[in-house]
Amino acid sequence: MSNADLPGAGSRGMTWPQMLAMAIGVIYTLVGIVGFFITGFDDFAAHTDETLLGFSINPLHNIVHLVIGLAGIALARKLSTARTYGWLLAVGYGAAFVYGLFAAGEDEPLNFLSINWADNWLHLASVIAGLAIALGPVKTVDTARGSDQSLRR
Repeated sequence: MSNADLPGAGSRGMTWPQMLAMAIGVIYTLVGIVGFFITGFDDFAAHTDETLLGFSINPLHNIVHLVIGLAGIALARKLSTARTYGWLLAVGYGAAFVYGLFAAGEDEPLNFLSINWADNWLHLASVIAGLAIALGPVKTVDTARGSDQSLRR
C-alpha cells in the first residue's frame, strides 16, 4: 500500500481563512433562516421592530443574510475563493456600514433593511473578518513530495 492509498491522502484540509469563511457562511445562513421564523414575509422591505438577538431584521434583511451565508459556504472550498469571499465581505459590509450610519433607526424608505446600531457594529466586525480572510497569511505545508506553495494564495 502506498501513501496515496492511505485515508486522507491528497487532501490538505482547510486553511484558517477557509474555516473562517465557512464559519461566517454557516452563521449568516442560520441567521437568515431563523430570521424568517421571526419576521415571516410581512413588511418585506420596511423598518420593523422585530429583532434577532438585538439585531433588527425584516424579510429583505433575512434574504441578504442567506445570500451572504450561502456564498461563504460555497466559496470556502478553496483558499483563492475564500479570499474572494473575504473581499466581498469587506466591501459589501463596508458599504452596509456606511449606509447604516445614515439609515439606523430611521423609517422607510431610507431604512429598507431595517438596520439598527447593533447591526452597524456587526457590519464593521464583518468588514474586519473579511479583511482577515482576504489578507491573512497562510504558511506553506510540507508534503511527502516537498513544500506545497499552493496554499499561500
